[in-house]
Amino acid sequence: MSGEGLKDTVIRETWRSPLGESLTFRAAGPEDLDLLTETRIQVLRAANGLGEEEDLSFVSRMSREYYEKALEDGSHRAYLVFDGSAFAGAGGVSYYRVMPTVHNPTGWKAYIMNMYTAPKYRRRGIATKTLDLLVGDAKSRGICHISLEATDEGRFLYKRYGFVPMESEMELQFAGNDS
Repeated sequence: MSGEGLKDTVIRETWRSPLGESLTFRAAGPEDLDLLTETRIQVLRAANGLGEEEDLSFVSRMSREYYEKALEDGSHRAYLVFDGSAFAGAGGVSYYRVMPTVHNPTGWKAYIMNMYTAPKYRRRGIATKTLDLLVGDAKSRGICHISLEATDEGRFLYKRYGFVPMESEMELQFAGNDS
């Protein structure tokens, strides 16, 4: 279910922003591993308040490894946004399966991540258009449960889009692999 028949679909769309810019949204492929990984690190730095002096080389390597596998097996779809050849933004959705429930009989879920718009392009509808593509991809796979983590900056966008806070989930975190 996660990606059968969909992972090879080439998706490219030209979209005109409210300011009249012609932007290209396209599904990322293996040729985009460097850009996806760089963007992931930018997002993590911004979301966690980390400066350039913070060493994220291990996270970068693991992110690249994740993208290599997940783009190949269809468990992740990423969109890249360009203004000509200039990078303007990105977003991704990961697919995973949990035990089926009454409310989700297939058990398939989606997790939106790595939403990013370059500062020069913010407040132009790019993130909303990216969400449209990601949510559309999830719906095309029959998925009806999509979650995400929201930064303070992105919370308004997600609420306006229809995302609601989850009140029934909890999380237990551990530091590293200290077995």
